[in-house]
Amino acid sequence: MTNPAAHANGSGDPDRRDDLDEQRDPGERGTEETEESQPTLLEQMGGISGLIYSSLPVLVFVLANQLGGLTVGIWSALGSAVLITVVRVVRKEPLQPAISGFFGVGIAAFIAYQTGSAKGFFLFGIWTSLVYGGVFALSILFRWPLVGVIWSSLNGHGQGWRKDKKSVFAYDLATATFVLIFAARYVVQKWLYDEDLTGWLAAARLAMGYPLFAVALVVTVWAVRKAKLRQEELEQTESVDDETVEAALRAKYSD
Repeated sequence: MTNPAAHANGSGDPDRRDDLDEQRDPGERGTEETEESQPTLLEQMGGISGLIYSSLPVLVFVLANQLGGLTVGIWSALGSAVLITVVRVVRKEPLQPAISGFFGVGIAAFIAYQTGSAKGFFLFGIWTSLVYGGVFALSILFRWPLVGVIWSSLNGHGQGWRKDKKSVFAYDLATATFVLIFAARYVVQKWLYDEDLTGWLAAARLAMGYPLFAVALVVTVWAVRKAKLRQEELEQTESVDDETVEAALRAKYSD
């Protein structure tokens, strides 16, 4: 009777597949494991929990400021940022988003303390949007769209995509999406700041966070997939060209 395991392995020996796997190049297996476990863009930015955590200090500040005044709001926001960092440590989650968020809250709280106004808590984020928007816009002008540069750097894919115009154009669109988002945040929130509409400013800070980020994320995923497909097409074309040249040389020297 035929061993079913033998058919599953494609040979007469059920253990042959396992032996072949053990004999494979460890580097090759490591590459496959790396590709399988490669984190998504959202995971690299802290995941869903990271997005939620980033909004908590703002909510805490607004509520505490309304109930107890500016000083209470500042210390409550700082306390929530510390608590978020501790929770991430205990749950063994990525710390980079929490640490960045903590420093951001710290700077915002310092500005609010120095200005003596609750709206000062949002001033750092307003000017940060302007700076980010300018940097992203310049990256497009210099043909180094930051979405492509950052994504390729995080995943170790290199910058070979810059040689392909279609890949560059896809990343240009994704980067331009971020430029529009940063510009919108700056214009709207700066106007609310100048008008002393602190409550609406806090609402705009939250409303222009997740929804707009989701739009940018969708465009970024599209750009990454577009560039990846282009790279695969180019690699296949190069492979065919190499085979054609090799066949031509063989035919020439065989005569």
